[in-house]
Amino acid sequence: VVQPQFSVATAPSNGWQTGLMDCCSDCGVCLCGMFCFYCLGCQVASAMDECCMCGGSVAMRTLYRTKYSIPGSIYSDYCTVLFCGICSLCQLKRDINRRKEMGIF
Repeated sequence: VVQPQFSVATAPSNGWQTGLMDCCSDCGVCLCGMFCFYCLGCQVASAMDECCMCGGSVAMRTLYRTKYSIPGSIYSDYCTVLFCGICSLCQLKRDINRRKEMGIF
């Protein structure tokens, strides 16, 4: 008699693909964020079909986090953007790039 087997499929985690301070994981994105913040913000907004002026905003981060069921709150998004705006935008761009590579963006 063969017992049915239960296997757990590994689904992508519902979290950020990279950490807030993971600049070394994609130096190009971090350099762009550091020296041309508005260009990077426009790239992020364009990828999400939003207005170019919204790229580095709390609303954009919250929209993205909600869309991909990433844990957090509007308050945490606000604090992240307020105290570490460049890192926040770079994390968002890295996440978009990774999700595009995985085919889930």
